[in-house]
Amino acid sequence: MGNTNQKINAFLLFKGQAEEAMKFYTSVFDESEINHVLHQEDGSVLHATFTLKGQTFMCIDSMPNHPFTFTPAISLFVTCDSAEEIDRVYETLCQGGKVLMPMNSTPVSERFGWVEDKFGVSWQLNLAK
Repeated sequence: MGNTNQKINAFLLFKGQAEEAMKFYTSVFDESEINHVLHQEDGSVLHATFTLKGQTFMCIDSMPNHPFTFTPAISLFVTCDSAEEIDRVYETLCQGGKVLMPMNSTPVSERFGWVEDKFGVSWQLNLAK
């Protein structure tokens, strides 16, 4: 299902939660799947690709312990197809995460919400007018 012609991919660096995150994300979004996972001997993810709503992502588990993690300064912007979808995705991503901007209407959106999920990844969810 992944877009093999895609030239720029979001690349997510996890601290031991890459496989859990992929499984979670592919359960949240329709038209999603884990495409490929290469494990290291210890079971952590050396490299993986997954697809969400036709968009391909890459991820790994970081081996070194580093002081940085995800930040809301860069987020994944999702165009939802219906009010039902945006509500379901918003509620699911909020579980164990936090709301950065509550679901509301904006001048350009019927509904818009911004959340940080339980892994620290930021998602802007939009239902256009």
